[in-house]
Amino acid sequence: MSSEQATLVDFEPDLSALTDAEREAYRACRIEGTGVREYARETERRPGTIGNLLARAEAKLENGGQR
Repeated sequence: MSSEQATLVDFEPDLSALTDAEREAYRACRIEGTGVREYARETERRPGTIGNLLARAEAKLENGGQR
């Protein structure tokens, strides 16, 4: 049996309240560290759109899933 104990940084936040687009952008940019412009290019979206998705996702996460 492993004696390693999980820490809070081992878990990602509950993203179930987010839309698919918000969840994907949040996971890529905030958890995995992909840059906003790079993610925008990969998904064929504008950087401003990604910024809006991230802002909405962060607001929902701060408010416990409520907008």
